[in-house]
Amino acid sequence: MTDLDAFLAGASVDDAVAALRPDYRAFLIAVDGLPASFSGASNASDSTVEGLLVRAERSAAELLATTPVEETSHVAAWREAYRAFGAKPQRTRNSLEALLRRVGVAGSGLPRVNPLTDIYNAMSVLHEVPIGGEDLNAYAGTPRLVRATGTEPFDTLADGKPTIEHPDVGEVVWCDDAGVTCRRWNWRQGRRTQLSPHTTAALFILDALAPITDDAAAAAGDELVAHLRRLGSGVRVARRLIPTTPTTTGTAAQETRA
Repeated sequence: MTDLDAFLAGASVDDAVAALRPDYRAFLIAVDGLPASFSGASNASDSTVEGLLVRAERSAAELLATTPVEETSHVAAWREAYRAFGAKPQRTRNSLEALLRRVGVAGSGLPRVNPLTDIYNAMSVLHEVPIGGEDLNAYAGTPRLVRATGTEPFDTLADGKPTIEHPDVGEVVWCDDAGVTCRRWNWRQGRRTQLSPHTTAALFILDALAPITDDAAAAAGDELVAHLRRLGSGVRVARRLIPTTPTTTGTAAQETRA
């Protein structure tokens, strides 16, 4: 069984990222005891998860009825953050913007992937905060948010085929000891740590910039945890907030529950 507290204790946000956006905070939620059959199954018959997605789609539609996606306050903040490290937000959109555009601009609605992914995507839209989900057991070491050297490997797909890419120098990336797990802060997740039908332990990362407050981000985390706990009686949860201060590797896990 994973030591969730120890895993979160090793997570860090590099000072170079803090200097780029002093308002950034990482809210980490580590979970184990997930039923693998549920995390990989189709959610076509699961009314609870489908209901969350529909609720999120309606919320996004209401938001975008009066405001273009790129002008919503949370998306605009992330566009500024992307520009700060040299990314072009018109070409590489943060995960929140990408989801909102599927509802508003594309009109196709939120994707239906698997229950774990669907739950955190719905929470992302409902609370207007980028959220990523990773297979915790696939990690080599602990998660770190850094500015890339450009040599780190990133396991992804190109033209439908597995390939290794490398981030741009100075790009903000989540990584572990084996390479990049998510490029451009919250743009694209890698294949190695992606959620799968075999996922029984997961890491969820909530990326917060102003105007999102700590309380608002915590509320998103609370609702996410509530839905994860409904997946099974053996689900255990630990949480940690990492503020962008000169010392970002302080005490871990604000909560651990059996």
